[in-house]
Amino acid sequence: MEEKTSYFVLKEKAVPDVLLRVVEAKRLLESEKVASVQEAAERVGISRSSFYKYKDDIFPFHENSKGKTITMVLQMDDEPGLLSVVLRTVAEYHANILTIHQSIPVNGIASLTLSVDVLPETGDVAAMTRTMEEHEGIHYLKILARE
Repeated sequence: MEEKTSYFVLKEKAVPDVLLRVVEAKRLLESEKVASVQEAAERVGISRSSFYKYKDDIFPFHENSKGKTITMVLQMDDEPGLLSVVLRTVAEYHANILTIHQSIPVNGIASLTLSVDVLPETGDVAAMTRTMEEHEGIHYLKILARE
């Protein structure tokens, strides 16, 4: 019987340290800053067996997102220009907005659902979402789906 694979999107703070170190070891190997898996593992402070155990299961979000559609929800203050800031951020990262829906604000807070096409020329999607999330007036950002 075939095992079904499930995927999750997590914020970095929710990822166990060993997995973050595996990502760093992979980056060192890909950039050719180290010559072997053993050297990369030693440099980041994990065992070789940990590297091999997890290497095929963790990737930085931006590496796997090209050519995908990302759907996210944001809760934001109902203030003039804030929606423009979010849309401008998407444009600055060279992504394409597919759908957008903003709810009627309740108690001064609006919900925004945004579907974005991540193109080959799109910058780092994790940085794009972080830029949005860090803007004053944005209370919450969650990626709902990636297809």
